[in-house]
Amino acid sequence: MKLLLDEMYAGLKEYFQILGWEVVTVHDEGLKGRKDREVVEHAKKHDLLLVTQDPKPSDLAELIDAKCVLISSHMIAKIADEKIREKYPDLSK
Repeated sequence: MKLLLDEMYAGLKEYFQILGWEVVTVHDEGLKGRKDREVVEHAKKHDLLLVTQDPKPSDLAELIDAKCVLISSHMIAKIADEKIREKYPDLSK
């Protein structure tokens, strides 16, 4: 399965590749600035798993049964909080 990184995650392409994923970005696919619906339909048509931080494409993907993973701000904040507390336990007191 190939990943399609939405605009906000395009900078993570190399990281995902190092982790073993085959990856394209919306920029690579000529979808930069396109409507969410177009991005989701492209992902479904080309059997790509869309990685996004935007709830709207995630919702649209669910409606048309396209593969999508929503990485919310909430998730990012929880991971950052965990890492901060782990590295600097004295700061959280």
